[in-house]
Amino acid sequence: MTTMVHETAAPAARGSEIRRHELAAFLRSRRERISPEQVGLPRGVRRRTPGLRREEVAHLSAVGVTWYTWLEQARDIQVSVQVLDALARTLLLDASERAHLFQLAGSADPTPAASCPTVTPALRELLRGLEPVPVCIQNSRYDILAYNRTYGRLLGDLDAVPPEDRNCMLLVYTNDQWRSSIVHLEETMRLMAARLRASMAGHLGEPAWKMLVKRLATESAEFRENWERYEVVNARTKTKQFRNRHVGLLTLDHTDLWLNPELGARMVTYVPADEESRLRLEKLHALVLADEQQAEGIRR
Repeated sequence: MTTMVHETAAPAARGSEIRRHELAAFLRSRRERISPEQVGLPRGVRRRTPGLRREEVAHLSAVGVTWYTWLEQARDIQVSVQVLDALARTLLLDASERAHLFQLAGSADPTPAASCPTVTPALRELLRGLEPVPVCIQNSRYDILAYNRTYGRLLGDLDAVPPEDRNCMLLVYTNDQWRSSIVHLEETMRLMAARLRASMAGHLGEPAWKMLVKRLATESAEFRENWERYEVVNARTKTKQFRNRHVGLLTLDHTDLWLNPELGARMVTYVPADEESRLRLEKLHALVLADEQQAEGIRR
């Protein structure tokens, strides 16, 4: 019996060792391709290392230098999803590289960059069918899981935002395009922070939630101030106003349609509150279609 256990465990241990070495090599290769200037660091006159130094990656990712060195040495250490997320951002990984990093570490990516089983092909078709009304699917953490073309241009160019950054909290607090498009920005930020805190009560131990709050607190003094108010508010329907850079002021009635209350998935709709907003949404939709046709013509 003991022999069988050892024979069974050996391949698994070997596979884990191989993944650790692959992870170490991948991190080194990504570190060496990034110049200090790309991450806001001075090059200096005595730099011999191609790309970033280990201590620079550790500092930018808020992890210990020794710990990161062990990671590049393929030591058998545990890596949290928070650390993987920080490394992915520091090393400027694209979506494919980020997925590869999490796979090598044996972890699931908790950000909206990962696929969501709630968003079925039928739901995606429904989003498109509701155009020109802007519609998206979000979870209770404000991750944008799917959206139609009109929503993608409502507050900026959402297609240009990396999938892992498509989160309404991040966009409202840190994205200049989104911030300039919201008419009542201060009120919106306070309400969203209060809704996030209310929702987080059921997810206090989940890494993705802690990652989001930590990132917001790091990148936004406004979020830190609102978060420390300890206000809570439940979801509610209300009228919102946006300044779209293509068509002007839009007055829209916001409604949440719950798809999976247990997981917090909901369809967020913005129906025009007046005739002028309806016409402007139609114009925005026409602009999006024209851009698509032009892009298709270029590809051909």
